[in-house]
Amino acid sequence: MPYNRTVSVDGTFEETVQAVRQALADQGFGVLTQIDVQATLKTKLDHDMEPYLILGACNPPLAHRALEADRSIGLLLPCNVVVRADGDQVLVQAVDPATMVTLTGLDAMRPIAEEATRRLDAALTSLREAHT
Repeated sequence: MPYNRTVSVDGTFEETVQAVRQALADQGFGVLTQIDVQATLKTKLDHDMEPYLILGACNPPLAHRALEADRSIGLLLPCNVVVRADGDQVLVQAVDPATMVTLTGLDAMRPIAEEATRRLDAALTSLREAHT
C-alpha cells in the first residue's frame, strides 16, 4: 500500500521549500516542526546527502477532530511533508492521510482523513502546476 503522495517540481530547493510552506498555509496547515535531515546526518555522522527536509504540517481543526476520535492518533501527527532534492528536480512528498484509517481501523477517522487528503492534494497540485 503506498503511504505517500508525491509531486516533482522544477526550481531550486530553497524556492520549493518556500512554495511548499505557502501551499500548505493556503490549505490551512501550519508548519510546526522542521527537521533538516541533510544537516543532521552531516553533523552526527559526517555523511553527505542531498538536501532533505521533513516539515511537520498541522491543520488544527483536523487535528482536533482526529484527537477527539482517538487520543492515540497523536502518534501519527503532525502530517509529515518531505521536500528533497532529486537530480535536477525537487520532490515534495506528503504522508497519505488514509494511513490513519488503515492503521487505527476506526471508521470515525475516515472523513477526517478524506478532508486532509483533499487539502494536501490541493497543496501538491498547486505546487505541480506552478513549478513544472
